[in-house]
Amino acid sequence: MNTNIVIHWDSLEYMKTLPDKCIDLTVTSPPYDNLRTYNWYSWDFEWIAKELYRVTKDWGVVVWVVGDQTIKWSESWTSFKQALYFKEIGFNLHDTMIYSKSVPPMNDRRYQHCFEYMFVLSKGIPKTFNPIMEEKKYKDTRKVKNFHRYANATYAEGFSKPETNLKIKESIWRIFAAGGSSDKIASKHPAIFPEKLAEDHILSWSNPWDIVLDPFAWSGTTLKMAKKNGRNYIWIEISEEYIEIIKKRLC
Repeated sequence: MNTNIVIHWDSLEYMKTLPDKCIDLTVTSPPYDNLRTYNWYSWDFEWIAKELYRVTKDWGVVVWVVGDQTIKWSESWTSFKQALYFKEIGFNLHDTMIYSKSVPPMNDRRYQHCFEYMFVLSKGIPKTFNPIMEEKKYKDTRKVKNFHRYANATYAEGFSKPETNLKIKESIWRIFAAGGSSDKIASKHPAIFPEKLAEDHILSWSNPWDIVLDPFAWSGTTLKMAKKNGRNYIWIEISEEYIEIIKKRLC
């Protein structure tokens, strides 16, 4: 199987050529609802989902970043329909995360919508988790102990936690998009994936030399971050225009 390549092809058709259980991690943001045309290309969600399940290794992960369109004052709920389908075909919904972003103000008779879902799907328990750490706002100097709560409401006392100024990053990621990327070449794409979002997921759910897939390469952000962090990659993009953007970003 060839890796470290950008494939100009239909995502579903190329994924069919990949062997079973060959991908460690997928990080992608598919087109959803009718928010953008993406050069009028279409795709079949259910078949893509089935192929993702087939090519993902046991204990591998798929990060699916998606949102919902509001139609006639009602959200489409496309995101949750897709998450439920992933569960139906065998994936675990390992974590439901939130990508909180800066967006321009809107007047649509509701609170400002400023997030997308990041569904972390897995085949079994993920084999890799390298948590992103961040500094605590308030340092706790107490001797904190671990406690395990049993089903009968009793507790077992564990060992004291080591004192540290760090904690595991929470599941709501506030990322300043700045138009999606600081890369001016990428800004030519209508929907830009934030580089930090892609990088943090790649660091979290994979190790160097693992194979990372993005079946909707768009402007190549996930590819750029995989290459930067020593991962092998397979990127698929049907649009020749977007392929040119990717090539320029990787130069």
